[in-house]
Amino acid sequence: MQPNQNSYQTPTAVNEVTLQQQQVLRNTYLLLALSLIPTGIGALIGVNLNFGFMRASPMVSSLVLLAVIYGMFFAIEKNRNSGLGVALLLALTFFLGIILGPLLQMAIGLRNGGQLIALAAGGTATVFFAMAGIATVTRRDFGFMGNFLAVGGIVLMLAVVANIFFASPALYLTICAVFVLFSSMMILWQVSQLVHGGETNYVSATLTLYMSIYNLFTSLLQLLMALTGNRD
Repeated sequence: MQPNQNSYQTPTAVNEVTLQQQQVLRNTYLLLALSLIPTGIGALIGVNLNFGFMRASPMVSSLVLLAVIYGMFFAIEKNRNSGLGVALLLALTFFLGIILGPLLQMAIGLRNGGQLIALAAGGTATVFFAMAGIATVTRRDFGFMGNFLAVGGIVLMLAVVANIFFASPALYLTICAVFVLFSSMMILWQVSQLVHGGETNYVSATLTLYMSIYNLFTSLLQLLMALTGNRD
């Protein structure tokens, strides 16, 4: 009776898959860290720019920004297997840093604005490491959340577009609160996908994680400004 050759090949195959997953995870974290540099540079530029044109036509400006951002999403995903995808991703993070300008200007205008920015940044880091830690340390695969998050993302985007027209403060704060929860779950899901091999492209993974962190920070900051901002 001849031994099954697959019994000898399986450990090697498993090791190769594990190494590939670790490499994708490592590359994702490296690119994610790198993406924060152009974001910081863009934010420093944006906080010193005059965004009067956006305040003059907030509805048109918001729709144009959404079109540009989603256009860049499409371009990044289309080129995710090449260096161009990395370059486009870094360009997007620089652009998103610049358009943080109006929000940061509003925060700095508050007496406790610096503290609120630091608190939002600290909260974002805490949530990210907590969610990433849960996904990495536990053996549970959170891939089942994918469909729920996809539907939730569509609903959130529709709510964002709707509020561009309605400009409801209550809906605005509700959207921010939901974005905090949604972004946290996205981090948990995406890291779980990386750990369990559900995601094999580090550019796509970085894009998802970056946008989750970005939305988490901006949503936390806006909630903090609305609830604890000192305007005296």
